[in-house]
Amino acid sequence: MAPPGRDVLAEARKLLGSDPDAAARLTASLVATDPAEARAHRLLAQALRRLDRPEEASTAETDAIQAAAGSPQLRKAAQAMREARIEHAEQLIRDYLDRDPDDPQALRMLAEIAAVCGHGEDAERLLRKALEEAPGFVPLFLNLAALLQDLDRPAEALAVLDEALTRSPDNRLARSFKAELLTQAGDMNDALQAHEDLLRLAPRTANFVLNYGHALKAAGRGAEAVTAYRKALQLDPKSGLAWWALANHRGVPLEANDVKAIEQALMHRADDLNRAHLHYALGKALGDQEQFEDSFKHYRYANEIRGSISPFDSAQAEKSTREIRSSFTREFLNDKAGGGHSDCSPIFIVGLPRSGSTLIEQILASHPAIEGAGELFALERTIDKIIPQSRESWPTAFGALSGDAHRQMGAAYLSSVRARRKASRSCFTDKTPSNWRFAGLIHCILPNARIIDVRRHPMACCFSNFAMYFNRNTSFPSGLDSIGAYYRDYARTMSHFDRLMPGRIHHIQYEDVVENPKAEIEKLLHYLGLPFDEQCLQFHESRRAVHTPSAEQVRRPLYRDGLDRWRAYERWLDPLKDALGPELVSGVIS
Repeated sequence: MAPPGRDVLAEARKLLGSDPDAAARLTASLVATDPAEARAHRLLAQALRRLDRPEEASTAETDAIQAAAGSPQLRKAAQAMREARIEHAEQLIRDYLDRDPDDPQALRMLAEIAAVCGHGEDAERLLRKALEEAPGFVPLFLNLAALLQDLDRPAEALAVLDEALTRSPDNRLARSFKAELLTQAGDMNDALQAHEDLLRLAPRTANFVLNYGHALKAAGRGAEAVTAYRKALQLDPKSGLAWWALANHRGVPLEANDVKAIEQALMHRADDLNRAHLHYALGKALGDQEQFEDSFKHYRYANEIRGSISPFDSAQAEKSTREIRSSFTREFLNDKAGGGHSDCSPIFIVGLPRSGSTLIEQILASHPAIEGAGELFALERTIDKIIPQSRESWPTAFGALSGDAHRQMGAAYLSSVRARRKASRSCFTDKTPSNWRFAGLIHCILPNARIIDVRRHPMACCFSNFAMYFNRNTSFPSGLDSIGAYYRDYARTMSHFDRLMPGRIHHIQYEDVVENPKAEIEKLLHYLGLPFDEQCLQFHESRRAVHTPSAEQVRRPLYRDGLDRWRAYERWLDPLKDALGPELVSGVIS
């Protein structure tokens, strides 16, 4: 005999089309007696939408998702996901969907698994189906927007957020997400307006004020950014992110009372990430006050914490670069010659972070023929999409591809960056430093693209990375020895490609640009096949948005400050010197 609740659901479904009011009454009585029945909440929501009662329907949809999330099976699946037992979690969710194929919470969880496994299109399909079932549940819109952002489809992500805001105009998370997407896209007028609209709703939310400061900084409004950071700290004096943002803002050194405030914040219980931010901020502040020993200690603490939060496998990184060098041989490149896409518009700016790549992009973006597109990460996404996932390394898998596949990869890359381009200039920069790993691949799939390797004295570059906070999504080593080993692998790999492809990659030394900018810029533009333009010397006057830690520096004329900052810490840098080796310590890359 069927349970009474199932009979009520069946009757309500029959009434939904002809008498939604009766269906609503039936399902309302059922959820009153059994609030854990997710299907009843969903059916109630459908009836309420037919009765043009959207707010009540949205509430019922939220109740349905909460009821499903509380079910024993989906709770077990959620626990398995937290423990990274993905296959077990997926099986539990699929078993649940066999009984209730339209449950939006189960669809949402399956979409999360699909995204984690790199199946973005499947994740999108699942989330859109979930939204059909629960169009009033705004977090689903946020999930879909985040997925589309990860898939490098920012315009579609913004459209999804706009739809969410038509349903819930005061939703602060949706407004915050939209403001961040606009900031990342460089639409600074709209971005700042979005941040300001959000702050009218939530003027005392420290993170919203902090993000507004970041947007002001990207837009070149540094003094206002500092004011925003200070306001964020008034609202949350223990915010490590806000202290780091303030400490890292060039030209505004922290004062003695600021140092005391950071030290007090460190005395309170805080999560590891916040403590790392505070240590980075204190390292910078004490360094500015020439208290170098204490400064170094805090940088070391910060690196230790970051390494525990985001472990970096140095052995695997070394193995990967070794595989790149062994796979991309002279014979391999000769065999693949003549393939790839013929487009000549991309200019790849590669190197290590803190090498001066933001400066080089700012200089090039001042040329009338070049659009500065920023850090795109499109190449790595293209590789992940086209090269089949397998146990093979990507260089090995790439080696098995045909010339037609190389052309397809080039076309896929160009297609993915098209949405990020805003100007109709003939060339664009892709300033993703980690693309140095793909120099050989770029040569194969885009043989007419240009590659610029920006270099800085190894000790200066590595110490600057040691003293810089990277967000948890950035894969980069922490600790002097690991950073030095990573630089060594980079230098070896670029030297390898120089031997195989002499003249293919243009190397530019940051220190040389500072000392003799016109000569270096002329050589750079000659490599690109472009005439010299005086605006390249006036790069600091550009109003384009800059999102990297060097945002303030590139809005000033060239300066020597900081070139030898590492020397004040040299007595503690032996692990870095040992990792680099004597040639790199002396500044030689051969």
